[in-house]
Amino acid sequence: MGFWWRPLGVLAGALCVALILWAASGWVAALGFLAGIQAIVMLRRLWQEFRLSRWLEHPDEVEPPDATGTWGDIFYRLQKLQRRQKASRSELSTALEQFEHAAQAVPDAMVILNGNEQIEWCNPASRNYLGLDSERDRGQFLRYLMRQAHFLEFLDAADFSQRLTCRSPVNREIALSVQLVPFGASKMLLIARDITDLERVDAMRRDFIANVSHELRTPLTVVGGFVETLVDTPELSPADSRGYFNLMLDHTRRMQRLLDDLLTLSHLESAEHTLKDESVNMGELAQALKIEAESLSRGRHRIALQIESDAGLKGSLQEIRSALGNLVSNAVRYTPDGGEITLAWREHDGEGMFSVTDTGDGITAEHIPRLTERFYRVDRSRSRETGGTGLGLAIVKHVLTRHGARLDVQSTPGRGSTFSALFPTQRLLRLEQDAAVIPFPGRGQAVA
Repeated sequence: MGFWWRPLGVLAGALCVALILWAASGWVAALGFLAGIQAIVMLRRLWQEFRLSRWLEHPDEVEPPDATGTWGDIFYRLQKLQRRQKASRSELSTALEQFEHAAQAVPDAMVILNGNEQIEWCNPASRNYLGLDSERDRGQFLRYLMRQAHFLEFLDAADFSQRLTCRSPVNREIALSVQLVPFGASKMLLIARDITDLERVDAMRRDFIANVSHELRTPLTVVGGFVETLVDTPELSPADSRGYFNLMLDHTRRMQRLLDDLLTLSHLESAEHTLKDESVNMGELAQALKIEAESLSRGRHRIALQIESDAGLKGSLQEIRSALGNLVSNAVRYTPDGGEITLAWREHDGEGMFSVTDTGDGITAEHIPRLTERFYRVDRSRSRETGGTGLGLAIVKHVLTRHGARLDVQSTPGRGSTFSALFPTQRLLRLEQDAAVIPFPGRGQAVA
């Protein structure tokens, strides 16, 4: 009833006036009055319709019409709808803008395809992984831009539960995992993710298992062969038996060293294994490492120690000793008889440096970057002869990394190598000498 009361009121008033005119002046005057009222209403309606049409055609340029009566109510309600629509459009625009920003920030390549497999949009990562550009390739058929046979077969299959692993057409060193996701009526979202690191980790895992199996196979084969010999030949001479048992013991110890190194690496890589900071007296530790080197050498090398700093270290004594001990034992293993090995502790450019210098065969430049890889060996046969497990420098790298330190290797083939553990300034400590601790030699003094 709220809408009808105005027009019905006007109509009733006009009829009353017409009846009065009919009674006073006749029916001609009454009909003329009604015709005039009708003409005014028609003209007003045409004018308001014109204003409404012009406003609807140019809502941002023309001021909203204003009127009284029924047309005023219509204009008011239309303006409310317009304001509501503008607010909704603004929210949608903001949401779309946020989506575009988020999609552009996603590290994975994202491509929107229509039902004909034409590109409607793609994010910046698509250029790096797939060679696609949103402006240049919009509207292009994806099949024409990516012609790899396995990729076309993947598109033809349209199996949204499967993923395709392939190489990036832009950089063959990048491995991609490609997936199609349907959305909307007939559109698809193509997602390409960089899985190079995952593939590299998987390859490392396979290599690690293969290397461990290979390292354990030889000593197990030897021990098993000797056990069979002892079983089949019970009446061996004591000398032969002793020789067999000694070889079995050597290979058993080799397996034990390998397992110990594997457990050490696992312990160092464990997220639950937090670094325990202690005060490490490097003078005392260097002396202990020299004694250890002499024990391993058994007089086959000349071993010297140089201590040129009274600084200590803040870190795990057990881990640091293990890392530096590996450097020392490697020098003893790979230095020919009669060679020289020099252990040194000094400060260099504000860093603490423990170095081990030998006069061995040296290492060519192409091998140096890979020395800290697990089971990597420059000479496999010689490493087995010396009893190495192939994990020593990997342990050194992990320990130094946990202490913010680094390993520096300088080597000249035919002249020897220097392995240096460089500890940052914040790890250095000034320790007070104590009578119960092995005293420091004089600065620069060599201990033969």
